[in-house]
Amino acid sequence: MTRRSLFIVLAAALALLVAVPGYAQDGSGEMQRFAVSVDNVSSFMFHDSGAFNTPVGASGPGPLPPGGAYEWTFHAMPGDKLSFATMLVQSNDWFFAPAEPGIPLYMGDSTMTGDVTEYVALWDAGTEGDGVPGEGPYQAPRQPGPDSGPDDPTNYVRQVLTDLIPPTDELVKVTLHDAGSHTFKLRIENISDESDFATPLAPGVGVVHTAPAPLFINGAPDFGMGLEGLAEDGAAGGLAEALAAHTGVNTPLAPVAYTVHTAPNPIFTPGQKASSGLEVQAEDGAPTELVPMLPGDAGAAAVGRGASGPGPIFPPHGNYSFEIMAAPGDHLSLTTMLVQSNDWVYALSNQPLFDAVGNPIEGNFTHVVELYDAGTEVDEPIGFGANQAPRQAALDTGPAEGGVVHQVTQMPYADAANVLHLTITPLP
Repeated sequence: MTRRSLFIVLAAALALLVAVPGYAQDGSGEMQRFAVSVDNVSSFMFHDSGAFNTPVGASGPGPLPPGGAYEWTFHAMPGDKLSFATMLVQSNDWFFAPAEPGIPLYMGDSTMTGDVTEYVALWDAGTEGDGVPGEGPYQAPRQPGPDSGPDDPTNYVRQVLTDLIPPTDELVKVTLHDAGSHTFKLRIENISDESDFATPLAPGVGVVHTAPAPLFINGAPDFGMGLEGLAEDGAAGGLAEALAAHTGVNTPLAPVAYTVHTAPNPIFTPGQKASSGLEVQAEDGAPTELVPMLPGDAGAAAVGRGASGPGPIFPPHGNYSFEIMAAPGDHLSLTTMLVQSNDWVYALSNQPLFDAVGNPIEGNFTHVVELYDAGTEVDEPIGFGANQAPRQAALDTGPAEGGVVHQVTQMPYADAANVLHLTITPLP
């Protein structure tokens, strides 16, 4: 089933649900009307990124000796390009990398595979003054400490054009392998032992992108994201961390299921199996089965701002808005599917709608939204899985996981602010 047909099915199902104000059922206190808004602000710059720091066959991270190879596995979609950087250790601040546009990973209907060394050049980071390659006292094998050399008077990145060392294709060999399912393997081989300038290479970083120049611009100063540490000292961690903060797949959000209640969150309990209703919402984005199962004043926000009918909302301006009615003592819980996943939902759980003295709450509550795995379908890499909603062949097609609901942490999507903003506003 294509994404279009999936969303048509979803829209038809959601047409039965209407987002209407609810009314607290416990009869306590004065009723207050609230507006709730969920905005899709997903804006990741890079589709994949990471560090490669362990030579093939080695037991741990370290420099790459002549004759060795680094490998890095990554995911990419049509239109994506690959950039990477790895230090020439016998230099002050030189590194191997493709030019700013990167290496194209798809050529029409085919993927880029085989030897791609022709795309790679040697670059000067422009951050440290240069000595003779292999002899300078401030080069990594001999320097007294990190970042110890004098500043480069030519303070910008530029291609290294020199006859002091062999050309790039006599020092490194770079190949790409298509592993299927939008997965590639990058292999960087140190072949400098075949030349008269044997040198280690240092751990590096890779990044998958669509916009040009994720690591540097030829003729411009270093971005200050960590390339200096990589190029001078072979320290890839700073740049890898900076890239990771902007790495992810921009994703739609599916219609919101919500309930105003007094008992603990009736949508799910972490550590317990998901209900059949939550499973449908978490896997296929439809709250049609979940909402009727909820106590209290439950409903669904299914139509995005400006849309003519039910369906997902897309970045950067997609929005669901709905109104609720509540009295002191009431709480709000809601869920919305991370569409580029197998069964993950963002959830607001047990949010009091009034403060301790009975005043209605107001403001941005994104900081209390958390990401959960429903535990119902086996996970695939976010944005690339064949059984995820935009790509799955039909509804409910992924293999069952048989797990329990649990929080997702330690990844960019876990910070809800990277994907959505949730605001609650009391109305007259």
